[in-house]
Amino acid sequence: MSKKKIVKIVRQKWVWLLSGLLLFGGWSRVQVLNWVTEPQAILVLGGHEDRERYAAKLAVEYPNLPVWVSSGSPKDYAANIFAQAGVSPERLHLDYRAVDTVTNFTTLVVDLKAHNIKGLYLVTSESHMRRSHIIGDIVFGTQGIGVKYMAVHDHARPEPVQKSWRDGARAVAWVLTGRTGTSLRRWQEKLTLRDSDRD
Repeated sequence: MSKKKIVKIVRQKWVWLLSGLLLFGGWSRVQVLNWVTEPQAILVLGGHEDRERYAAKLAVEYPNLPVWVSSGSPKDYAANIFAQAGVSPERLHLDYRAVDTVTNFTTLVVDLKAHNIKGLYLVTSESHMRRSHIIGDIVFGTQGIGVKYMAVHDHARPEPVQKSWRDGARAVAWVLTGRTGTSLRRWQEKLTLRDSDRD
C-alpha cells in the first residue's frame, strides 16, 4: 500500500473518531443539562387530553410554574381542564402554531427563552416519548434548555423507530438551518394525494 493511501486512511479514521467524540460530547452535555436543571415551566405536547389532565395535576403540585400547551385541545376545552384543576388562567399559555411534533418544540423555543426558562417538565404520552425525547434533546438541548420528561401512560404501542429518526433528522436540520422541513412534508403529502386521486 502506498504512503498516500495510508495517510488518507489515517485521516479518514481521525475524522470519524473526532466526529464521534463531538456527537458523544454534545449528547453527554445535553444529558447533564437535563439532569441538573430545575424545571421553571411545564410544557404539554398536544395530541390527547390525557396529557393536559396530567399536566394540570402537575401544575397543582408545582403552583409557581407556568404551563405551556402546544397545539392541544381546542382553547376553551383546554382552559376548562386546567380551570377545573384549580390552575389560574394567568399561568396558562395556549399555543396553536405547531403542526407536528417537531414544530411543538421549534415554535416555542424562542418564547421559552424570552421568558428566561432554562428547564422544564415535558408532558407527553408514553408511546410518544422516544420521539419527543430525541427532538427535545436536539432542539432544547442546543438552546440550553434542560428537560425532565414526564410520560402519561397510554395503551398504544410505541411509535416506529423510523419516525424518531426522521424527526430527529428534521430537528438537526432546524438547528443547522432554522427550518424543520415541514414544507417538504406538506409537498410530499400533496403528491401522495394527487397520486391517489389518479387511481
